[in-house]
Amino acid sequence: MSTVSPINGRGASSNPPNRFIPIYSEQGPEWVDPEDPSPKTQFFRDESRAILATNNSPDIPFTYSLNPYRGCEHGCVYCYARPTHEYLSLSPGLDFETKILVKEDAPELLRKTFSSSKWVPQCVSISGVTDPYQPVERRLQLTRRCLQVFAEFRNPVAIVTKNALVTRDIDVLKELAGVNAAAVFVSVTSLDSALARVMEPRTSTPEARLRAIRELAQAGVPVGVMTAPVIPGLTDHEIPAILCAAAEAGARGAGYVTLRLPGAVADIFEQWLTQHFPARKEKVMRRLRSVRGGKRNDTRFGVRMRGEGEWAEVFARLFQMARKKAGIPDEFPELSAAAFRNPAERSLFD
Repeated sequence: MSTVSPINGRGASSNPPNRFIPIYSEQGPEWVDPEDPSPKTQFFRDESRAILATNNSPDIPFTYSLNPYRGCEHGCVYCYARPTHEYLSLSPGLDFETKILVKEDAPELLRKTFSSSKWVPQCVSISGVTDPYQPVERRLQLTRRCLQVFAEFRNPVAIVTKNALVTRDIDVLKELAGVNAAAVFVSVTSLDSALARVMEPRTSTPEARLRAIRELAQAGVPVGVMTAPVIPGLTDHEIPAILCAAAEAGARGAGYVTLRLPGAVADIFEQWLTQHFPARKEKVMRRLRSVRGGKRNDTRFGVRMRGEGEWAEVFARLFQMARKKAGIPDEFPELSAAAFRNPAERSLFD
């Protein structure tokens, strides 16, 4: 990947070729010059007719996930979901954070799913791929409307987000939490605001995320902290401080995922290191390869989330000690589908 200058407010600085379509061109009124110093975000309607994605990975603790958006304006440079844009004939680079597909029918499709006699009530994760509270959610409110469907059916839901906008929906989350059917994990990758600004350019600040944890906890919504991803040689040293700050804010659980760099994300991340942390690039990549079997990424089940080797083992012990010292419980409260109901089947006397 050639050397280019960073773009203010964006994680990626270029559009690497799509692995499925190595050579392609874009034309028409929707075209945006990728070299524009401030590429604009565009939104497109997603015509998906099913809203829940199925997961069969043993590394993921849920079967179904819901993603109201494809692509993410947060622009986190390390995002493992970037390659999903290649299935749309787009680039995992700037396209991923500037061309967002919107599932406008998500709430209606979810209601249809829950109303089906085939639906087995169980926890659904919101944000299995892209963040449900990215900036456009403030206007479109797709995630909020989906949460209202969860509350209507009392189906349990777990949310992971980097955006403090989640507190807007405390009223719905509190209602679900009242029947043990809601939990939120706020992702805090660094307490360094300057680092977060260039690494996750359009997410909430670290201070705002901690404030979101506090507000959710005070409202009685089970909330935890995810230190994901942990970047060896760049953010790993912050973990004890992050867990301590999250615990003080009211976090009742904690987890972590070691940096994953699938497909083109590896080149995008290395380019970002060259632009922003050239003196630390060699250390970061060397340590990352040490936990990925000498490669930049390892897709094997069982090791892809945490890595393996000396650093991985040492860090796992550090995390557990830091979690214990911060007073965060080992187990997070489990959600229940016991209160599930189908409003269409309720009688006048229920």
